[in-house]
Amino acid sequence: MQLLLHIETAGQNCSVALSNENGIIDCIEKNEANIHGSALTVFIETLLSKNNFKPSDLKAVAVSKGPGSYTGLRIGVSTAKGLCYALNIPLIATDTLGSLANMALSNMAANANEKFLLCPMLDARRMEVYTCLYDQDLNLITAVNASIIDENSFAEYRASQPIYFFGDGAEKCKPIFANDPHSFFIDNLYPSASASIAAAHAKFEQNMVEDVAYFEPFYLKEFLFNK
Repeated sequence: MQLLLHIETAGQNCSVALSNENGIIDCIEKNEANIHGSALTVFIETLLSKNNFKPSDLKAVAVSKGPGSYTGLRIGVSTAKGLCYALNIPLIATDTLGSLANMALSNMAANANEKFLLCPMLDARRMEVYTCLYDQDLNLITAVNASIIDENSFAEYRASQPIYFFGDGAEKCKPIFANDPHSFFIDNLYPSASASIAAAHAKFEQNMVEDVAYFEPFYLKEFLFNK
């Protein structure tokens, strides 16, 4: 069996999932600030035990690579690398914003002929977000970037087609784009380990794995300590 463990800690949601070649087996997650350090390994142990698996049954570990919370990414990636090293199994990196966009698309009941854009957003403090744009077929339209949100953000795209904003950073856009007829919001959507399953298995089958010793998260910008 192609048993994979999935770890998502790029945002506030601490999330782990188990899957095989047929899809998801189970998922445990909790959307609460500052719990990754204390909850992640407990969630993993609980998930394996609950489903009658041992760590040695795992064939690979997939971890969300970012961008996102510096601390969250460090905890998730360090845990994933430790498991991979101890069990001598591959490490797979999945795209955080891509997985979030896939979640949004699966929750939408859009017309098949409708043209629209998907805009995942993760909070990067103040009015800044980590974001990018995908089309309705999940093709990347703009590069992943750290963007400060104002009334001109995405103006050229908002002028011509609907854009759906989601993720914890999207709340910053609501008061700014409130009167924009092309701006729509999907609430309560956060990165989840369950959203990376298809991408992780595709990479596993193609042997698209990371170097456990040298892999680092995609931080996008340097960590700044609060003063």
